[in-house]
Amino acid sequence: MDRRQFLASSGLATLAFAAEPVFAAGTASAADAKLHGLLDAVFQDGIARSPEFATSLGVDKGKLAHLRSELSPATAAERRADLARNQRWLGEIKAVKADGLSEAGKRHRALAVYQLEQRTLPAERFDIGSVQRPYPIFQQGGAYFETPDFLTSQHPVESTGDADAYLSRLSAFARVLDEDTAEQRAQAARGFVAPGWSLDLTLGQMAKLRSPAAAESTMARYLGEKAKAKGLAGEWQAKAARIIESEVYPALDRQVALMTDLRRNTPAGDGVWRLKRGDEIYAAALAQATTTAMTPDEVHAAGLEQVADISAKLDVILKEAGLTQGSVGDRLTELNKRPEQVYPNTTEGRKALIDSLNAGIADMWQRLPKAFADIPRQPLEIRRVPEEIQDGASNGYYNRASLDGTRPAIYWINLKDNGDWPKYSLPALTYHEGVPGHHLQNSYSQLSGDLPMLLRNMFLSAYGEGWALYAEQLADELGAYNGIERAGYLQSFLFRAARLVVDTGIHHKGWSREQATDYMVATTGFARPRSQREVERYCTQIGQACSYKIGHMAWVKQREKAQAALGDKFSLPWFHEVLKDGVMPLSMFEARIDERVQQRLAMKG
Repeated sequence: MDRRQFLASSGLATLAFAAEPVFAAGTASAADAKLHGLLDAVFQDGIARSPEFATSLGVDKGKLAHLRSELSPATAAERRADLARNQRWLGEIKAVKADGLSEAGKRHRALAVYQLEQRTLPAERFDIGSVQRPYPIFQQGGAYFETPDFLTSQHPVESTGDADAYLSRLSAFARVLDEDTAEQRAQAARGFVAPGWSLDLTLGQMAKLRSPAAAESTMARYLGEKAKAKGLAGEWQAKAARIIESEVYPALDRQVALMTDLRRNTPAGDGVWRLKRGDEIYAAALAQATTTAMTPDEVHAAGLEQVADISAKLDVILKEAGLTQGSVGDRLTELNKRPEQVYPNTTEGRKALIDSLNAGIADMWQRLPKAFADIPRQPLEIRRVPEEIQDGASNGYYNRASLDGTRPAIYWINLKDNGDWPKYSLPALTYHEGVPGHHLQNSYSQLSGDLPMLLRNMFLSAYGEGWALYAEQLADELGAYNGIERAGYLQSFLFRAARLVVDTGIHHKGWSREQATDYMVATTGFARPRSQREVERYCTQIGQACSYKIGHMAWVKQREKAQAALGDKFSLPWFHEVLKDGVMPLSMFEARIDERVQQRLAMKG
């Protein structure tokens, strides 16, 4: 796993950031203390080698202040060195015998083992950075795509030192671009090159990044504007422009030259089957994404069953709204085009859209006490995906808040075309990305004093995306949808069910991008451009799309099981307190709910 993927999937904290007690008083044993110290060492080692993650958590200060000036290397040698370190840590964690641990300690050990095993798998078995993202450079991956966004959304500029650190990172950006280029060249020799259309999108985005005069680039303007706002003396925008002109742009030109050359010869096809050992990579990616042992055929069948069930529910709602002719997909398409459902593609229209999302968040905060206790209130901002990456970016995504409170969580929405976002569909997206979805779940986990820092910022897609989809359902139970907005919520479910069919179709059954897009449009009623962007994501980020609905089904199943077992002793706030235990594979989640149910049954009264 390369460092950028490491940052996205693992949780680490800092030498300069004091760890809180993990085990409750009276429950810790000597084995617990040993494990706790070992997990501390793992996250301290990791954060010291992960400058971007240190910045994202707001812990690049004190003894680790130097990390604010650095970017992670992206070389094959570093990937293999990371593999060796992770294998060593994994061996040490496994050497701590579970028998002497408290129940919390046993869970923490099992989670740490799972995390390290998943972290080592791609490099150990396939000599790649990630089984879910096997291509070094594609329309949503690589330093060209990630670093400018990171610099302009997460690097703080509060002082002259911060501004100097930004300049150092700009120079490092050029180095990392060249490292990415070298890695892509080496992996291309093994056949790991993204599909042709992906390289077309990639080259188009690189051209947009390269096209402004250096002084007018987003990266230079960001530093100039931030420095000016803070009253920092100096020509910071000009300094940034000189680095961009002399270092970044030449490195980007070298990458463009390679990608242009690879475009001529990339293997045909859209699925991972086009790669050597593609079936093995897909099996590993699907297992990692869903945290289950489900086969591609089982996932495909589950998707078809879910599509049929959700379509039947939507049919009833659409008929009640006067939409009676054609398939469910046809009627949703018709609803999408109604003038009252569309924000205009103007600056004012985009502002009105984001204002509506903020209003939905504000309303949901008021409803949460009915279903949650001890609600964390970390700040959340809603922002438009930067225009220079919107062509290849996801339709919506979430960045967690910094641990020190200096940077809010951000819910990003792709507003390339407001027609992609009919009004009735937006509340479900907000409840998914914001509250009670990703933002609330991450806040509970991140602020939990009962979790080691290694596990507190960990993310597993089946658990986290499953929760976010469950949160859309919970919003319905809390009365948050009005009228036809319930069709938007069910359409969101239909979309995630269709993903099970599409992802396995592309990577297991040999579907083309066009065939998958046709199915998505016909099934969900989403606009074709939006559907195609989604399908393109599934082609290059394999298996991940299956995590949502598989995870959601697990959350619903466990809640129903707990309700049946507890009767009057069941409550939503009690059930949702499992979020404080942090993310976990679905099998561990099931065992944890069983354990909590037995504890609840044993309570008097």
